[in-house]
Amino acid sequence: MSQVTQLVIRESNQGPFLSQVLRFGTDSERLSTQQLAAIKGKAVLMSLKFADKYYNKYKMHLLEQAAHDVIGVVSLGLQELSQRDAAKALALLQAPEGPIKPFQKGWSMLISVSPKPLGSNNLFGDVDARLLDKISSPPDVEEWQGWQEYEKALVEHNKARLMSLIDQHFFACENDHPTMEDKLAEALLYRILCGQGSGTAPLKVKQDLKRRLARDIVLQEAWYDTDYLAAQLDLMLTELPGELIAGLRQELSRGFVSNLLHTLGFVRQYQQLQQEGASPEKLDNMEMRAGLKHPLLGWPLYHDF
Repeated sequence: MSQVTQLVIRESNQGPFLSQVLRFGTDSERLSTQQLAAIKGKAVLMSLKFADKYYNKYKMHLLEQAAHDVIGVVSLGLQELSQRDAAKALALLQAPEGPIKPFQKGWSMLISVSPKPLGSNNLFGDVDARLLDKISSPPDVEEWQGWQEYEKALVEHNKARLMSLIDQHFFACENDHPTMEDKLAEALLYRILCGQGSGTAPLKVKQDLKRRLARDIVLQEAWYDTDYLAAQLDLMLTELPGELIAGLRQELSRGFVSNLLHTLGFVRQYQQLQQEGASPEKLDNMEMRAGLKHPLLGWPLYHDF
C-alpha cells in the first residue's frame, strides 16, 4: 500500500489535489505528523475496502490500482467541496471522517455524469469504468487531469440530457437530426409556421409540416426578420430548465438565426412549387439540391411521398 502512504509530492501545485492539500498542510505547519498519519491510515483502509469490492485485494497490482482510484476520487470530491481552497480542503481532511466524505462526494459526482450502462457487466456499478480510469491517479503523477476529465464528462452528460429533453418536450415523434442545433431549429421552425400551441400544452413537432404547408399555412412577412426569429427562440427556450439554457446556447452556432431565415426563404419557394402542382419527386429533388447549396437548418428530414 505504498502508493497511498506516499501521498505528499515534490511540488504543492502538482499531482492529485489530495497530495497538494497534504503538502500545503505540512509546509504551512497546519497538519501535524499524527494527523497526517491518521489521514493516510484511513486512505489505506479505504483502498483495501475498494479493492475488496471491485478488484482483488490479494493481488498487489490490483491493490495499488485501488489506491490510485481512491486518490483520484478523493481529489475530485475534495476539490468540489472546498472549491479548490487548500485551507478548506485541509479542514475537511482533518475532520473525524477524514477522506471518507470527499470520497463519497467524488463518487457521487462520477455517478451523476456516467453514461447509464446498457447491461449489468459494468465493474463499478453506476460509475463508468473508462471515466474512473481517467480520474484515477498515482500519488506521484506530475499533473493530475482528473478534474478536467470530470468537466469533459459533465459537458457530455449535459449535452445528452439536453438532446433527450428537446426530444421529449418539442417532438411528438422520433427525429433523425444528429445535433442539438438541428433539433432545436426544426422545433422552432415548426412553431413559427404552425403556431405556438394552446394553453399549457406547447405545440409538438409532427411529420406533417410539408402537407400543412401545401394546405393551410399562410406565410407571414413578419416571420422574415432576424429580430423576430431571435425573440421566438428566446420564448421557446424559457420552456426548458433555466440551468440548461446557457449550455444549450453554447451549442448554437453564431449563424443560427440567419441560417433559419435562409430556410424560411426556401419554405417560400417550396410552397410555391406545391401550389403549382409539383410532384412529390420534384419537390424532393428541389429540396435535395437546395440543401447541397446551403444547409437547410430546421427543415424536416422525412420524405413526404
